Amino acid sequence: MSFPKLNRFIIVLAAAAALFGQKPNAPAKSAIDKPKLEAYIRHLFVWPPPIEVTVGDPKPAPMPGFYEVKIRGSQGQASQEETFYVSQDGTKIIRGTVFDIAQNPFKPDLDKLKTEFQPSIGTPGAPVVLVEFSDFECPYCRQQAKMLREQLLKQYPTQVRLYYLDFPLESLHPWAKSAAMMGRCIFHQNASAFWDYHDWIFDHQDEITPDNLKDKVIEFAKTKGVDAAQLSKCIDTRVTEDEVEKTRTEGKDLEVNSTPTLFVNGRRMVGTVQWEDLKRVIDYEIDYQKTAKNAGENCGCSVQLPTPGVPSNNAPVGLKK
Repeated sequence: MSFPKLNRFIIVLAAAAALFGQKPNAPAKSAIDKPKLEAYIRHLFVWPPPIEVTVGDPKPAPMPGFYEVKIRGSQGQASQEETFYVSQDGTKIIRGTVFDIAQNPFKPDLDKLKTEFQPSIGTPGAPVVLVEFSDFECPYCRQQAKMLREQLLKQYPTQVRLYYLDFPLESLHPWAKSAAMMGRCIFHQNASAFWDYHDWIFDHQDEITPDNLKDKVIEFAKTKGVDAAQLSKCIDTRVTEDEVEKTRTEGKDLEVNSTPTLFVNGRRMVGTVQWEDLKRVIDYEIDYQKTAKNAGENCGCSVQLPTPGVPSNNAPVGLKK
């Protein structure tokens, strides 16, 4: 397009916008009354002051005739975010999730789950992939970690793969982030030793304090073939802090706001999961994958995830109470 033609195009666009009372590229004005919507949500959830309520700007919704609006309630370190779909005239709201029946119901979360360079156990390419966001100081995470380590590979030696992602809740757990960073230091030296660290730190959770954490970790690492001097330098220079922040940011993007949170082929399971409940989901996913494969479907449930273990030169160095 030549400059003269481009100028004529801009003039025509501006004239059309003036005709309809809008500036070029200006979004259509929303009829949503934010103060009125805030008052309604406060009543719905029993969110009186001093709880702060933030009503986000309306965005295009996955269904016609509605806007998507994020509403967050917060008080201190605790917060909760909800998604609402508000009619374009601002008179009706829907709370929930909109599904596209042509797609895997868990596709939005599957697209956000990143496991490259993360500690893992199990079979590469397994039909069932579990991704856990966890906190080493969280007592509920300890319960789930024990269950997963005792049952998962014993019951499914070739059919599952588990990834561990750090999500320390610093406002509740003062040494959780430091423990996560130390775990990453160990992982980069010896990938298999990370799982020994994982089991050890959960087992000794009650003995650890912010003051004795480093000394205890160094003593533990010496028994696992980890170079203590190299580990100490890694801890002191905080070189793995960005890695922990990365998984925490990814968790927040997935609206993870408590630990443990487990994703099974993208299916979200929040809180400590009982083995019987988890086994039921795994069994279902195994059968579903067979059915989908035989039917020639691309269901998107079994994601092809890279196999960590050997550190790469390219590896990257919300909260409900």
